[in-house]
Amino acid sequence: MTSVEPSADVSERASIGAGTRIWHLAHIREDASLGENCTIGRGAYVGPGVHIGSNCKLQNYSLVYEPARLGEGVFIGPAAVLTNDTYPRAVSPDGVLKSADDWTPVGVTIEDGAAIGARAVCVAPITIGKWATVAAGAVVVKDVPAFALVAGVPARQIGWVGKSGHRLQPDGDELVCPETGERYIKDGDTLKEARRA
Repeated sequence: MTSVEPSADVSERASIGAGTRIWHLAHIREDASLGENCTIGRGAYVGPGVHIGSNCKLQNYSLVYEPARLGEGVFIGPAAVLTNDTYPRAVSPDGVLKSADDWTPVGVTIEDGAAIGARAVCVAPITIGKWATVAAGAVVVKDVPAFALVAGVPARQIGWVGKSGHRLQPDGDELVCPETGERYIKDGDTLKEARRA
């Protein structure tokens, strides 16, 4: 059953999946689409037309600006920001206040299972690959490969993570998750799951 706190501001034109919970002071704009069983924390913002898959968590005060697209099982940490303006300005060069027609929004795409840490900033347009992890406080300005662990300002890859979020450890020619035992193989600058017979 969907649950929306009375202090939340949810557009009648938003689509909210079954089992989704929207907490105090959250703001869900028109034409936003939230899948089933999502949790939208206190003060979180979801922009117009944003698509969020099922089983996602947006923690308190996270800001997801249009036209962001989040896959299934995505985690957005507290106060994280997904931007949408390549050349942000309040006014045009002639000093006139810019309107919605004076710029073209660009989005952040976050693939299934990825996690964005607290106060991280993802600067659009970028894609965060499936199951990747962006460390708290990172500023991401370029695409992040699937399973990558990135940190810093600007964010740089510092390792690989498995589906559990734990950092992968080398084991011969493969990497292994210390939590689940799942194994992965490096393929150039990417990582893929090892297939077992």
